[in-house]
Amino acid sequence: MRDFSRDHRWLSINTATVRAQGDLLAIVDACARAEIGAISPWRDQVEAVGLDKAVRAVRDAGLKLSGYCRGGMFPSDTDRRQEMIDDNRRAIDEATALGAPCLVLVVGGLPQFSRPGSAASKDIGAARALVEDAIGELLGYARRAGMPLAIEPLHPMYAADRACVNTIAQALDICDSTDPGCSGDLGIACDVYHVWWDPALFAGIKRAGRERLLAYHVCDWLVPTRDLLLDRGMMGDGVIDLKSIRAAVEAAGYGGYSEVEIFSQDWWSRPIDDVLQTCIARHRSCV
Repeated sequence: MRDFSRDHRWLSINTATVRAQGDLLAIVDACARAEIGAISPWRDQVEAVGLDKAVRAVRDAGLKLSGYCRGGMFPSDTDRRQEMIDDNRRAIDEATALGAPCLVLVVGGLPQFSRPGSAASKDIGAARALVEDAIGELLGYARRAGMPLAIEPLHPMYAADRACVNTIAQALDICDSTDPGCSGDLGIACDVYHVWWDPALFAGIKRAGRERLLAYHVCDWLVPTRDLLLDRGMMGDGVIDLKSIRAAVEAAGYGGYSEVEIFSQDWWSRPIDDVLQTCIARHRSCV
C-alpha cells in the first residue's frame, strides 16, 4: 500500500467538500494555495462560472482531475428519455473538455425522483432495468469521446431518490452485461461512505480489479448521523476502516487519487483554507 504519510500528491478534493465557501474559481485558487494537485468538480459549479472559464482555471492552476460529477439520473418516463440521454451526453462533453479521467454516474432511483415530472412508480426492478438500458445506449457516445463511465453505488438509504444501484456487485453486474469485454470504458467509483457496510465489499473490490476501479472516494460515517445527506464525517472522525479498504482497493490494482468528498453543514461552515488543511492532515494520517 502506498505511503501517504509524507506528502499529499495522491489527494484530490471533490469540490462539493467546500461548495459553500466559494464558487469553483475560488475553490481552484484555494487548492492551488494548499498545493493540492487534483479536484473533481460538480456540473452545477462548472455551469455557474461557465465551462470555458472552468477549463482555463483548472489549466492555469496546473490541476488534474480525479473525476467529474455527475451524469446519471436515468429512470424516466418514455417522453423524458431523450432529455435524459441529451443531458448525459452534455455531461460527457463537459468531462472531456475539462480533461477528467471519468464521468461519475449517480444512476437515479424511481422515475419521479430521477426525472421530475415522470409518473410515480414503486417498481425498483423496472428502474434498475432503465439504468442498465441507458448506460448501454450512452456507452457508445462515451467511447467515441474517450470518456470512461464510472457507476457509483450509493448506500441503500438513497435507493428511492438517488440511486437504485446500491452495491459494488450490482454495479459490476451492469458493467459485465453492458461491457463484457472489460474495455476500460465502463467501471465503478468506489465511495467508502456508500459501501463500507457491505459484507461483500472486499469480494466486490477484488472482482472489480484494475480495469473496473475508476475512482475512489473517501470520508467517514459518523455515529450518530444527524442527516442522511449532509452529515458526512472528515476522515478519522467516524467508524469506517479506511486503511483496510484502501489496502483492498490498491491490492486490486487501483493507483489513482483518494478523492475527499464530504457533504457536511459542519465543514461547510468553516473557512476553506482550514478545511483543506484538515483534509491534507487526515489524508496523511487516516486514509
